[in-house]
Amino acid sequence: MQNNKTGPMLIVNKTKGTKLDGAEIADSFFSRFRGLMLKKNLKRGLILKIPAGRGRRGSAIHMFFMRIPLDLVFLDEEKIVVDTVSLKPWQTYTPKSPSRYVIEFKTGVLSESSTEIGDKLDFTCEMT
Repeated sequence: MQNNKTGPMLIVNKTKGTKLDGAEIADSFFSRFRGLMLKKNLKRGLILKIPAGRGRRGSAIHMFFMRIPLDLVFLDEEKIVVDTVSLKPWQTYTPKSPSRYVIEFKTGVLSESSTEIGDKLDFTCEMT
């Protein structure tokens, strides 16, 4: 699941000046497919890098075989939040706008960070 080039990334909300959480990057077909399925707890989030050119339905999420609820943030190419949602296991969701990145967090991260549509996020630095 982890990108071989980097370690866990720190995700920050540049609009609000807050830290959200750390996350691994899933940028291959298999790592995106596997995602967080069958995990009992979550140490850090997961950034799903969606291939370019996919539409709104191409960035949809399913919670099949998930054991825990998640907060999800959908970002465009510039890492601007285009949608957010909290989902329980076995739910599906199609974002309001096409997304280039989907970040999966443990439940509560969205409310704690006050992240909302229009915020600019960044995850270019590794956690130390």
